[in-house]
Amino acid sequence: LQAALREGSARCRQHDFAAAAAKFSAALELCSKGFAIEDPLKSSPEDISRLSSWIESMLVICYLKLGQPGLALYHSHRSIIQNPSHFCNHLRQAACFRCLHRYSEAARSAMVAQCLYVLTEGAGLETSDLLQLYWQGLIQEALSGEVSFSALYTPFEKEDKADKIKEANKTFAEKHPDYVQHIFTDPHGIHLLPEKAESHPGQQYLLTLGFRNKEIGKTVEKFVTRKLPVFPGQKITFSLSMEEEAETFWQNTGKRIMAAMAFIGSTKIKDERGPCVRAIEQFHHASLLSHLQRGEEQAQVMTQAMAELATVPYLQRVSQEDDKLLQSLMADAVDILAGGTGQRAWTKIQKV
Repeated sequence: LQAALREGSARCRQHDFAAAAAKFSAALELCSKGFAIEDPLKSSPEDISRLSSWIESMLVICYLKLGQPGLALYHSHRSIIQNPSHFCNHLRQAACFRCLHRYSEAARSAMVAQCLYVLTEGAGLETSDLLQLYWQGLIQEALSGEVSFSALYTPFEKEDKADKIKEANKTFAEKHPDYVQHIFTDPHGIHLLPEKAESHPGQQYLLTLGFRNKEIGKTVEKFVTRKLPVFPGQKITFSLSMEEEAETFWQNTGKRIMAAMAFIGSTKIKDERGPCVRAIEQFHHASLLSHLQRGEEQAQVMTQAMAELATVPYLQRVSQEDDKLLQSLMADAVDILAGGTGQRAWTKIQKV
C-alpha cells in the first residue's frame, strides 16, 4: 500500500496523471481489503476511511487533469462519503460539477465547503472570503445560463413571513416581467448568500422564482412545498411499457424541473421539512433514471445522494427520528447500488 501511494504521488508530481490514477486505484483496492496501516488487524474503520478518502481525492485530481470530469465527480462523491467533514472534498466536488457545466450543483458544493471551513477549520478570513467569492461566481454562472426561470433574493429578518412573501412576489413581477407565468417564494427554509460575515452578520433571505412556463413553475412549487417531495411524472415511470413517454417527459419537463431544484439548493443549507429532503429528491431522480434504463447516471445520482446524507450531521443538528431515516436511506442507497431489490425505507416513502 505504501509503495503504491508513494509511486502515485511521485507520478502526480511528474504530471503523469494516467500512471498516477492506476497506482491510486491499486492503493484503493488494498484499502478496501482493510489495509490502512501495516497490520490490518490494528486498522480502525476511521483510519481506513480517512486514507481511502484521501486516495479518492487524489483520483479526483488525476481525472480532472486527464479531462474526465464525469469520472472525477464519481470519486469526489466517494471521497465525501468517507470523510464528509473535510471542506476540500466538497471544493473538489464543486470543481467537477463546474467542469460539467452543472453550475447550481457546483454552487451548492462551494456553499457546503465554505460552511464546513467556518465550522471546522477555525475560519481564516482570507480563505473564507475566497470560498465565498467562488460560491458567488458559481451562482452567477448558474443564473446567467438559465433561460426557463429567474430569481430574486429578499432580505428577511423576523417579519411576518406571509406578508414578506406577498411583497417579494410583487417586487419580482416588477423586476422580471419576462418570467411572470408562475411566481412563488420558497416557504421552507431561509436562504444564505455569499457575503462577508462582518458586512452582513447572519443575514437571511427569501428566494422568489419566476418561470416562463406556467406548468413547470407550478410543478416546481409543488415539489418545494410538499412535506415529502414527489417527483412529477413518477406515475408514468412506474410502467416500464411507457418508457418512451417517460423519456419525452424527462427531455421536455424533467430536466428543467431538476435545474430549478438544484438552483434552490445552491443557497439553502437547512430545510424546514427535514434534513433528508434533498437526498429524497435525488432518490426520485435516480428512480426516474432507472426507468429510463440509464444505469450509469442512476449510480452517479445515488452516490451523490449518499454524499449528501453523509454530510448532513456536520451541517445541522439531527433529531433521533431524522437520524434513523438518514441511516435507513444510506443503507437503501448502498442496496440500490448493489442491485438489490425489496422492501426498504425508500420503497415505503414512494408508496406514501
